[in-house]
Amino acid sequence: MSPAYFDIHAHTHFAAFDNDRESVILRAQEAGVGMVNVGTQQVKSREAVELAHKHPEFCWATVGLHPIHTSKSYHDVQELGAGEDAKGFVSRGEVFDYDFYKTLALDPKVVGIGECGLDYYRLEEDTKQVQLEALEAQIALANEVGKPLMLHIRNGRGAGGGAAYDDAYEIVKAQAKVKGNVHFFAGDWPTAEKFLNLGFTLSFTGVLTFTHDYDEVVQRIPLDMIMTETDCPYIAPTPYRGKRNEPAYVVEIVKKIAEIKGLDFEVTRVALRENAHRVWNIR
Repeated sequence: MSPAYFDIHAHTHFAAFDNDRESVILRAQEAGVGMVNVGTQQVKSREAVELAHKHPEFCWATVGLHPIHTSKSYHDVQELGAGEDAKGFVSRGEVFDYDFYKTLALDPKVVGIGECGLDYYRLEEDTKQVQLEALEAQIALANEVGKPLMLHIRNGRGAGGGAAYDDAYEIVKAQAKVKGNVHFFAGDWPTAEKFLNLGFTLSFTGVLTFTHDYDEVVQRIPLDMIMTETDCPYIAPTPYRGKRNEPAYVVEIVKKIAEIKGLDFEVTRVALRENAHRVWNIR
């Protein structure tokens, strides 16, 4: 049975779910939620594919190298775990291995490349070029295998933080022969419009349930160009704020999008589900 909802950007393969992963996936199934588990580096991309094969009716995968993993960074215990063994998988500065990711990308359960992109939030200037090169390599891979991009874009902090959205847009516009999605969109309407004009969809998280910062974008974006995600285990929506997020909670985001756009819930639900099928070629 086809899922009634889609969480198009989840991380149930992360360490945060090691103790109850199967229960989390079962709750998603019972809620009618399908999910795309998103790779962030080699080991997590491989795990996302393995999980997609274990639960073929409700799980799919993307594979790629997150921009924060192109250089040394903080250790995220929710992604990698808190034990000593997990510390071996901290962001050590992974170099994008085209052949490794291509082998994974050709798997029929892999529906996209990423999450790839530019993250200037904790950027050190000498790592910017590394991020750019990794993004370009993943665009080339997406072009070769004919699968859409899962873009991660995050601007820097403060006025001088750097315009990651602007830089990513120029690279994608010039090099991408495929479409894709800008995940966890956090830009303004002019930025949204630029990516929409390239044919990219935008996805939104539980942030919509506790801030009005993105209401204008949600109101103005065509319904067929929007998708829902949890980005679990992060950013749980209301009424689950403060708890670990999980795919079943994506239903709350669908409700909020319908409310913001002033649309019937069922019309919204069906449209968002069909968008996920179309963009990720899920049949």
